[in-house]
Amino acid sequence: MIKYTRRQAIKTVGRSLVTAACMFPAVASISDKKKRHFITLSFDDGFKKSSIRTAEIFEKYKLSACINVIATAHLPGFELPNEYHALPVGDFVLWNELQDRGHEIMMHGYKHAHKNEISFEQGKDLILKCIDVFSKELKGFKPKESIFNFPFNASTPELEAWLPSQVKAFRTGGPPINALPHKDQVKLTCTSHGPENINEHLNGEIEKLLALPSGWLIYNTHGLDEEGWGPVSSDFLDRLIGRLVEMDSVEIVPAGKALSSK
Repeated sequence: MIKYTRRQAIKTVGRSLVTAACMFPAVASISDKKKRHFITLSFDDGFKKSSIRTAEIFEKYKLSACINVIATAHLPGFELPNEYHALPVGDFVLWNELQDRGHEIMMHGYKHAHKNEISFEQGKDLILKCIDVFSKELKGFKPKESIFNFPFNASTPELEAWLPSQVKAFRTGGPPINALPHKDQVKLTCTSHGPENINEHLNGEIEKLLALPSGWLIYNTHGLDEEGWGPVSSDFLDRLIGRLVEMDSVEIVPAGKALSSK
């Protein structure tokens, strides 16, 4: 079992942000090629209550949420990677429902293992197992159209070199602002914050993005309110998205949809 401490979390981060699917006609692809500030809020871990509420908030603004789930977290006997995961999670019934409603469901590992602390062969095996579960359980899942979101945002050079043979792209720790989505973009880097509430930190990262001529901010969020490591307040998230959708230069989009338009 992989042990995870707050010190490890901070170190990892330091290396680096029922409605029918027809509600979302504007998010099947990038809606406006003139958008210069892309924002992906990449929600990890698949907490049930938070995921349902996150989807509702995004639906309010006719947007797709970006939710990354652990392949086996819903199964009996799942070993918690740390105390922040000791919460009810969704299963593939929920993930398929949310996907049908227009949200993006992507991989966040087979068992949330820290890939920097195991061998390349072990890491590779766990990723292949994760791909296998998603292929069986998530409707329409295609590995080469998917994004693998590293647990703890912890990758290795060996896994980064191998993964493009299996998936479209991967997300790991690193600079939070990426180049605008473009063809053959494989490595996506993100930032996060915790274990305390992230409202202020998230807002600060968005302001940094908006101060630039262009860029793609990927911010690794987790649960809402009191759930998970580094949660964001649901009311704050609602107000934030409401403010951002009014900005002409801003596109709020899941990572997979951002890349699929290229």
